[in-house]
Amino acid sequence: MSHPPAAQPPRPVRRVVSALRDIGAGLAMWRLALSLGWLDIRLRYRGSALGPLWLTLSSAIMIGSMGLIYGRLFHIDLRGYLPYLALSMILWQVGISGVLGEACTCFTDAERMIRSVRLPFFLQAMRMMVRNAIVFGHNIVVPLGVFVMFGIWHGADMLMAVPGIALWLVDGLAAALLLGSICARFRDIPPIVASVVQVAFYVTPVMWSASQMKGRDWWFELNPFYPLLEVVRGPLLGQVPVMRIWAEAGLGSGLLCLAALYVFSRSRSQLAFWV
Repeated sequence: MSHPPAAQPPRPVRRVVSALRDIGAGLAMWRLALSLGWLDIRLRYRGSALGPLWLTLSSAIMIGSMGLIYGRLFHIDLRGYLPYLALSMILWQVGISGVLGEACTCFTDAERMIRSVRLPFFLQAMRMMVRNAIVFGHNIVVPLGVFVMFGIWHGADMLMAVPGIALWLVDGLAAALLLGSICARFRDIPPIVASVVQVAFYVTPVMWSASQMKGRDWWFELNPFYPLLEVVRGPLLGQVPVMRIWAEAGLGSGLLCLAALYVFSRSRSQLAFWV
């Protein structure tokens, strides 16, 4: 006697399961992601004498110039302002702006590999994060040098930045799945993302401090970049964020991951045709 076929789960559930399997398969290929990310950096700076160190040099010149100019204009003590500015600029340029910019082209930049080799799409997100982690490693030398120059060291409090960096890693991968999928389908999205990030730079405490608002900082709660920036910057500057900041950063990251999983699960089957 034949048994009736087992009922198939709903289509949205199958999509999510397939997306999670793709993520799991990509994580299992972390060594390949490391190799591809390192290869990207080598190819990007092929023929250059200093390679990625040009980024370190240009960042040092820019931060030094801005620190001196703004310090004199606003009569700010450089010992307090320059470490804050150096750390904030590097975290924003590489950790936020750089990651979001490359997240938009995460899949389209890997068009040849996606069309010629069947690999997990999540591998391209990991590859992008490895690439940005290497660039971040070259640029973080600038604020560390400023800390050494002024004799700044906050001891064990600086270790509180490690959970924040881990949160940034998860957010970067989620942003790659979300923005990479959308931008593969709609090529007008990357300039829009770049414009939004540029506006966010001026309304987020990067060049200026939140303490300068003197109690008028209620609108920071509406800026998703502020708590994300603060959970890494605060501990490195000896200012451990309050639990409210951690909760806001965690909530924003959770919503980003859910949105990324939803969009990636719906677009995964079409990505190879869109890139």
